[in-house]
Formats: sequence, structure tokens, C-alpha cells
Amino acid sequence: MLEVKNLMVFFENALAINDLTMAVNEGELIGVIGSNSAGKTTLMNTISGLIIDMKIKEQRKGGERINVYGEILFKGENITEIEPHKRVNKGLVLSRERHPIFPESNVMENLKIAGHQVPRSQLPQRMDYVYQLFPALVQLKRRKAGFLSGGEQQMLAIGMALILKPKLLLLDEPLLGLSPMMQTMLVDAIKSLKEESGITILITEQFARPLLPFIDRGYIIENGMLALAGTGKELMDNPEVKSAYFGI
Repeated sequence: MLEVKNLMVFFENALAINDLTMAVNEGELIGVIGSNSAGKTTLMNTISGLIIDMKIKEQRKGGERINVYGEILFKGENITEIEPHKRVNKGLVLSRERHPIFPESNVMENLKIAGHQVPRSQLPQRMDYVYQLFPALVQLKRRKAGFLSGGEQQMLAIGMALILKPKLLLLDEPLLGLSPMMQTMLVDAIKSLKEESGITILITEQFARPLLPFIDRGYIIENGMLALAGTGKELMDNPEVKSAYFGI
């Protein structure tokens, strides 16, 4: 479904992604694991196309140069130069890190805003699906998103992405800053999402312990480069991974 070939991303002279090649097959749940500043968010921004908007904004204000090399193929089509909103229309949807919600609007309004391009007849059904996946949001429908806890905001952010009915859902560090209990709840929801809906998922995280047991395959990146790849079990059993990410 997704192929990333020899991807390189430069911010001025700083190399953020270095000759990275990876693939996501239809129906898989793939994890990309790396420490802070390993290049995970840059990878997701590049796959989703947000890097194009970032590049244009920097050019307009005379800021740092951003250059992208390599290829990104989605369902066999080269989308490297395609704008982010066109990638969304093709079914490639990103839920960004740090809860990108509208704090002054309530939960229901946030979901409606996210679904502004969805046919009105389909919107209630899609909203109901979000509430089924995240039952905690049902009682919070009319609460302003800015008053939600970090975990509740993360549920809402993922729900806003799901409203668009993605074929490939990109989750950028959804567990960041959450309590262990909320992490467990969110991991269970992501597993249910894959098993029940069949959505293909690519997730980045620096917390390997809750992620590795349920992914199909994983990639570990360091300084923007691919360091290791394998199944979740293979990575869990790798002594280097245990030492670097589990403290064992």
C-alpha cells in the first residue's frame, strides 16, 4: 500500500531523514520506533505531505530551506509532489502529535469540523463509529475540547482522523505524555480499530514497550536512518532493542 524509497529530508544543511526505505502492506499495523529527534515526525509529515506546506511557508518568510529527495508511493502511485489535501482525498490521513484539536469547540463540533468534506448523510454514522471506539467521548460530546484531559484529547484527535475514513491511518506518537492507564486504553482502541475495521495503520512511538507486542512489523530509526527492522516479536527479543528502549 505504501512504499518509501530512499527518502532524504534536509532542513538547511541538517539531514533529518537519511536514505530511508520502508513499506506498509494493506491491512498491516506497522510501528516506527525511535528516540526523541530520531526523525519520526519528519517522516510522518513527509508521508502525509505536510512537509510541502512547511516548505512553502518557509520560502515565503525567507526561513530555512527544506529539501526532499526520494519517492513516496501510495497504492502504486507516486505522491511525492502531491499536496496534503489531495493525499487525504486518496485515503492517506495523519493524526498529528500533541492533540491538534480545536479547544474552543466541543467534542461533537470538532468531529463535524473534521468531517466538513464528508457527505452530510454519512457524517452521523462515522461519528457513531468514533463513539463506539472511544466510549469515554460519549459523555463528553458537549464539553469544550480544551477542557479534556490529554488522553481524551488524543482520542478526539484520532477520532477526527477516522471521520475521514482513511485507507491508511498515520498516528504520530499517540501515547506521548499519557498516563500508563490511558496508554493501555488507547492501545486497546488501536488494536480494535485494526481488527474490526481492517484499516491499515502506521504508528510512530518512542515508547516501544506498549507498542511492540501488537504490531505486525516494526522499524527502528536512529538519527533519521533505519537501524533495525523485523516483526514485533523479533524486535522484542533483540538484546539491543531491550537495552535501548526497555532499559533491560
